[in-house]
Amino acid sequence: MSIIGIGTWIWEIKGGSYHFFVLILIGLGASFLGTLAGGAGLITIPGMMLTGIPIQTSIATNKFSSGIAAFSSVFYLIRHKELSIRSIMSNLLVAFLGGMGGSLLTSHIHEKTMNIVAFLLLNLALIVTLINKKWTANIQFNQQPLTYKMNLYIPLFVAAYDGGFGPGSSTFSIIYYMKNSHTYMKAVQMTRVLILGSCAGGFIVFFQTGFIIWSYAISMAIGSIIGSQIGLLLLPKIPQKIAENLLLIIICLLIIQMIYKLK
Repeated sequence: MSIIGIGTWIWEIKGGSYHFFVLILIGLGASFLGTLAGGAGLITIPGMMLTGIPIQTSIATNKFSSGIAAFSSVFYLIRHKELSIRSIMSNLLVAFLGGMGGSLLTSHIHEKTMNIVAFLLLNLALIVTLINKKWTANIQFNQQPLTYKMNLYIPLFVAAYDGGFGPGSSTFSIIYYMKNSHTYMKAVQMTRVLILGSCAGGFIVFFQTGFIIWSYAISMAIGSIIGSQIGLLLLPKIPQKIAENLLLIIICLLIIQMIYKLK
């Protein structure tokens, strides 16, 4: 970010401190619950929309904060030699192109139409998240690898969905990688790579089309970083079942509020 960009961000905070601090709380809460039980994107998008932030700006803000989190994860994995830069370059490129394509589509859809699309996709993502455990428990990671075309098109599609919207994309990605002869741990690692690429591609498009508001993006990133650290610290102390039930209650309340907002 340039000096002018930093100055603009500071000015935006002074003029809209309400959004700045509310978004820190949304990012913190979503990242905290996401660390414990997954599904952070199911909170951040509707949470931002309910504060009055337009849907495309909400998605753009989420791309920035999610991209920062994914970058820190991938950097950690590379530093500890769990992944190598050479081995993930093709995955990053495919995800980057997919993220750009998805965000280009989203940025050209009318806001009212996108609100309805977002509502439908949130419900779909919620269903997928709820049955995620059942799916992953039954997937055998030692199956025969998928074909070349499927290994190209499926990550591209998942990245396009993540770049254009986001919630539930990690679940889709993990299922794909486990179907493609990866263990659950490796699937999670490769999913972070895919999310990094798609968020980078999506962020560039949203930035160029003017949907990025730096005060929103930075505040969400701050909240996400704090929330993930708290989640990691409390992870051994909080039963996952409690976190999952709390996540489900919050998501359902947000979706109910969105129904009233769409009327």
